[in-house]
Amino acid sequence: MTELRPLDSGFMELEDADRHISLGIGAVAIIAGAPPSRSEFGRVVARSVEQHARLRQKVRRAPLDLATPVWEDDPNFDLAHHIRWSALPTPGDESALCELVAAELEERLDRDHPLWQCVVVEHLAGDRWALLVKAHHSLVDGVSGISVFRSLCDAAPGEPRTTGREPRTPKEARWPDIVREVSRLPVVVPRSALAVTRGLAPLVSAAVAPAAECSLNGPIGRQRRYVVARAALADVHEIGAAFDVTVNDVVLAAVAAAYRDLLIGRGEQPAPGKLRILVPVSMRTDKAKYALDNRVSAVLPFLPIDLADPVERLHTIRRRMTRHKSGGEARAEDSVLGLAGRLPFAPLAWSLRLLARLPQRSVGALVTNVPGPRDQLTVHGRRVSELLPAVPIAMRLRTAIAVLSYAGRLTFGITGDYDTAPDIGVLAEGIEREIRRLRERAGLSRPSRPEVTGP
Repeated sequence: MTELRPLDSGFMELEDADRHISLGIGAVAIIAGAPPSRSEFGRVVARSVEQHARLRQKVRRAPLDLATPVWEDDPNFDLAHHIRWSALPTPGDESALCELVAAELEERLDRDHPLWQCVVVEHLAGDRWALLVKAHHSLVDGVSGISVFRSLCDAAPGEPRTTGREPRTPKEARWPDIVREVSRLPVVVPRSALAVTRGLAPLVSAAVAPAAECSLNGPIGRQRRYVVARAALADVHEIGAAFDVTVNDVVLAAVAAAYRDLLIGRGEQPAPGKLRILVPVSMRTDKAKYALDNRVSAVLPFLPIDLADPVERLHTIRRRMTRHKSGGEARAEDSVLGLAGRLPFAPLAWSLRLLARLPQRSVGALVTNVPGPRDQLTVHGRRVSELLPAVPIAMRLRTAIAVLSYAGRLTFGITGDYDTAPDIGVLAEGIEREIRRLRERAGLSRPSRPEVTGP
């Protein structure tokens, strides 16, 4: 058995606190040709399970959360429980696929079993099929989720199969470990308290100080919407080089422009301090590349939606992100999570449950950027032409955007609450339009076109 890390447990507490949310995150692969047979696909998934022992494990929680939840082998593990087959109605276009993805984001994963699922989607237009891989956020973050998807793909010639097997902690060793860690607290806590406090100060201030009232923050229902935007990665790299900014800066500038359009379309003033976003920051080391868990921290910048000029917006984002990263907020939060892992679990769980039920009003959206595979992937010999990211919404955030790079393309998967965000198509259009504008302002030649433009 292996104990859940504090952040992994936190996602379960967050889901328990709100009956309207499901914290499954996913990736949708668009694949050429016809899907494999059911038996062939079953063998593909079985190979992935062999590489990731965690996929055979479920969560066991102690009564009243008096002990840390643990991952334990499911004695009744059945691969068929985790594979479903579906089909799109004619004409099998992107709109129908997005409706299916939205419906999948609404459904909670069954905690009586390992927390993941594969959905094969047939009848996609253009002689294609789709594969949706979904896992609970307590099991994976964006980076480790991609490693699960890669394990479903064919290995390149000469490429060794990786393993995500987790170390096992004998039950009898847990109490000595706890005693040892508790005995170290008087030394560990003072030593790191000052650095942690300095880094967390701006983060805590941002979290407790409400932003200006905005329609992007508020109660959400159970139903979801999902749309997609696309860009050529080469275009984003060229824009970054022209203005001396990062790819992530260009991504956030495009997102800022899109939210500006959305709010103006709703008749709201895109004022300074109106939209603070949550930006996850990966803290995963190379040694933990394939570990199935969460290793992320976060920063909370304001998007400069009040600025009308694309280049001014881009440079403002560059300055703000540099300031947040140099301030040590992400590292400080990661240190707190590490410290939380040494404390008794029961008061932590009860505190998380209470905090999850308090309505946060400071953050308006989530934007996460995940580096995906650079090489062309295949599943059972079929070419993966696109990868679409799909993330849930929670904590009164009515929209969330996941950005995933793959084989020279950037794909933006945009999730929205069905009732309060019916206009998320404006976000997709605004992102694509802003990247075109930035290319023009940089004096670049005609923009590249993503190889795939959707069903």
